[in-house]
Amino acid sequence: MPTTHTHELDSTPNLTVLFGKAVLTGFTRHGSALPSTVYSRSPVAIDPGHLSAYSKVCGFRLTDQLPITYPHILGFPLQVKLMTDNDFPFPLVGSVHVANRITQLRPLYSTDALRLQVHVENLREHPKGHQFDMITTVSVGDSVAWHSTSTYLRRTGSGGSSGPSEVVVRQPRAVWTVPDDIGRRYADVSGDRNPIHLHPLTAKLFGFPRAIAHGMWTKARCLAAFEGRLPEAYTVDVKFKLPVLLPAKVGFATNRTEDGWGFELFGARTAKPHLTGEIT
Repeated sequence: MPTTHTHELDSTPNLTVLFGKAVLTGFTRHGSALPSTVYSRSPVAIDPGHLSAYSKVCGFRLTDQLPITYPHILGFPLQVKLMTDNDFPFPLVGSVHVANRITQLRPLYSTDALRLQVHVENLREHPKGHQFDMITTVSVGDSVAWHSTSTYLRRTGSGGSSGPSEVVVRQPRAVWTVPDDIGRRYADVSGDRNPIHLHPLTAKLFGFPRAIAHGMWTKARCLAAFEGRLPEAYTVDVKFKLPVLLPAKVGFATNRTEDGWGFELFGARTAKPHLTGEIT
């Protein structure tokens, strides 16, 4: 295995600066290997006000237990720093978050002092380009309590046709109205100010007719609907399908499985899929 190079950070990377760097320098990147860098930060203390704001935007109850998706936004600045380093082979702009898997080994609380680590691995070919996995690990003391895999697709060509979009035919358990400002509200708590989420005009610059919701907001919103029914340790695995164009009405459906739950988020009128997930 290649030698890793761990860099201990003493503060959270500035996402505004990093996104600016991505826009100004990121389009010309190329390479064939992922960096061996590991970014680490500790101790990371939880800001109760920020936790409360995140919970409200995503629909979670206000408690001292962290929603399972909350550590993702703590690690996200480290991911962006890694993806905007000069030795990263692909531009951040245009890299698409296509799947996310989180495993919680035990609950995390607002009083915990956390250690974050982020690295990238598993570069592989895809019919439409290349995929790679951003790995985030959260530890308390010497024990890993939470880890995630965020899979990104970097398109390098048109690839083959994926065929017609699947249509979900199950009846929704609930229908949610997603407001047109949810991208800006989630950006305020996550720091992810990708212009495709903020305003119709900036989204159109990247080929979208309207602003789109963050994929990790849709995942968090679905998991908020399961509160009170999940164990202390579990894995939730989602695949992001078609974007949610804002504003929107979406259907949410669940089904029991042998190991836990399945769930889907889809257009309330079109039945086209936005997200599919499994909880085990």
